[in-house]
Parts: sequence; C-alpha cells; structure tokens
Amino acid sequence: MGIWALGLGSMFMDISSELIHSLLPVFLVSTLGASMVTVGLIEGAAEAIAAFTKVFSGALSDFLGRRKFLMILGYALAAFTKPIFPLATSIGWVFTARFVDRIGKGIRGAPRDALVAEIASSKVRGAAYGLRQALDSLGALIGPLLAILLMIWLANDIRAVMWVAVVPAFIAVAVLFIYVREPERIKKDGEVRAPLKVVDARRLPSRYWLVVLLGAVFTLARFSEAFLVLRAQDVGLDFAYIPVVMIVMNVFFAGAAYPAGAAADRLSHRRLLLVGLAFLIAADLVLALAETPLIVFAGAALWGMHMAFTQGLLSKLVADTSPADLLGTGFGIFNLVSGAALLLASVIAGVLWSAFGAAATFLAGAAFATLATIGLLAAVRRNRIDG
Repeated sequence: MGIWALGLGSMFMDISSELIHSLLPVFLVSTLGASMVTVGLIEGAAEAIAAFTKVFSGALSDFLGRRKFLMILGYALAAFTKPIFPLATSIGWVFTARFVDRIGKGIRGAPRDALVAEIASSKVRGAAYGLRQALDSLGALIGPLLAILLMIWLANDIRAVMWVAVVPAFIAVAVLFIYVREPERIKKDGEVRAPLKVVDARRLPSRYWLVVLLGAVFTLARFSEAFLVLRAQDVGLDFAYIPVVMIVMNVFFAGAAYPAGAAADRLSHRRLLLVGLAFLIAADLVLALAETPLIVFAGAALWGMHMAFTQGLLSKLVADTSPADLLGTGFGIFNLVSGAALLLASVIAGVLWSAFGAAATFLAGAAFATLATIGLLAAVRRNRIDG
C-alpha cells in the first residue's frame, strides 16, 4: 500500500506540474519574450536548486530517522507555488515560482526515494522504483493531455488552464499525508550526530561513487525536456497541441518504466543502461533531423524509452550501493551532482540553439550520449556494476 500511495502522490503532483510545464516554455517565449538561453537557464537553475536541496533533506531524514514529514513538507511547498504561474506577468515571476517549486521537489525527493527502499524488500526494489516511476509518468501523461483539452475548451487562455493545476497538487499532499505509513526504525541508545558530516560521504563505497558519476554523465547527455516542447513549436505544431509531445514521451515512459524496473531485479544493469543510452542517441538524432510534428513525436517516444530504462535503474543502484543508515544522504548527493549536470546541459542546449539552431542542440546531445556509452563500457572493465 505504501508504494502505491507514494506512486499516486507522485502521479497527482505530476499531473499538476506537467499541465503547467508542458505550456511553460511556449508561455515564456511567446508571451513573456524569453530567449532560448533564458529558458535553458531557468530550467537548469530550477533543477539544480532542487538537487542541491536534496542533499540536505536526505541527510536530515537520515539524522531524524523520519522521512514522511520532510516529504510532505516538500509536496506542500510545491502545491502552494502553483497559483504563482498563472499570476506571473514577467520572467522574474516565473523564475521565482520555478525556483520555489523546485525547492519543494528537492525537499521531498531524497526522503521519498529512501522511503521506497525501506518499504520494499531488496528483492523487489527495482519493481518498486519502477512502479513509482510508472505512476509518476502516468501523471506526466495526464497533465499535458489535460492541457490540450483545456486549451481547446478555454480558447488558448493559457493562464486559465494553469489555474486548473492547483487542484491535483493539493490532492497529492492529501494522499501522501493519509496513506503513507513510515516503517519504524531502531535507534541506538545515546547516538547523537550532526545531520550532515563529511565522514558520512567517506563511508559511501566506491561502487556508489561510480553510480553518481554515471548519473552525471547521463544527465549531461539529456538536457531539460523543455527543449522537446520548443522543438514541437519549432516545426510548426499548432499552439494548442504542443503538449502532445510530452504526452507521447510519457506514454512510452509510463508504459516501459515498470517492466524495465522489474527487469533490473533480474538482468544485467550494464546492458539495461546501454539500452537506455541507445534510445537517447536515437532520440537526439531523430529530433535533430525532424522537419514535421510526426518526426518530433517519434523522437519524444524514443526519449521516453530512454527515461524508462535509466531512471528507475539508477535509483535502484543508488539504494543498493548506499549503507542503510545513509540512504537519504546517498540519494541527496546523487541528485546534487545530477542537478549540477542538468544545469550545465540546459545552458549549453540554450546557447547552441540560439547560436546554431535546434539541430545543433540535439546533435550535441547525441554526442554526449555516445561519450557516455564509451565511458560506461570502459568503467565496467574496472568496476562491475552488473549487480
């Protein structure tokens, strides 16, 4: 029940977030006059602050021995930021809303991921992460679908559509508050330590740091999904139907996330990661060459398959390689490094798009993914990650 509740909470929050985010890049560019570099900076900075916050929330959840409170706090903070988006009249307002929303994501992320590991047994962790990710992706599918229907119904009134996103955000908070039960943890008598110490990082094994490095390289090869939305607009897709690109991506992400997660409990991790990278390279090449919406949709589908084969698996690898008392810290550090990589990747993507066009952005992504593939093949010769 706990895993399902965590998944449903993620689903409702993603319905809210993706309803807004499937329209936000176009809103920034078309309504508020933002440049591609600005979009990349906003998206990258927002995710970076989320990742930075995860370090401290994860370590704090280890220290407190309680993860639900921090998780609920993060979801509630994100819910209270949703009304800011339809009220925004400047790029600064949007940046502030994204910034605070991602702080909420940062607060909840590592405690939630650690809670999944504590609720699920080690034999089914891949399936548990896959289920949570599948429900999360289902929400990311429903959100853009609602955006399309509401844009048609409300005659492209993007602000009115964004107001609808407030409702599922608060439903998410209620589901998690009512239905998630945190397992009891036994504390050692007299044990008192600081929430975050350098010595804790030193206790994390070398296999864990290899997973962190892999996550960072994967993220460098996969910039913000805002550029998928902008690519759909770039090839001439009608304004009201631009969220379809996120729907297509999340159909494949949601559909493959659970099977891919379950496969991670039985099959070679290295091979699954290589499959994920192959999907990303194919996605970038298709998107670079796309001239019609249909080709962009094909690229988005491949992008979703990449996410399905890598995101749940990387979470499983973090859980499997982190000591039990440092699960929150392990997820926090992993997300910090990945967030910094996403900031860099998104800024590079924006600069390349502005200077050389959309094709250059996605060709660069394919090049990074190819380098990641070479690096993964080299790494497993020295440190096995097959599990």
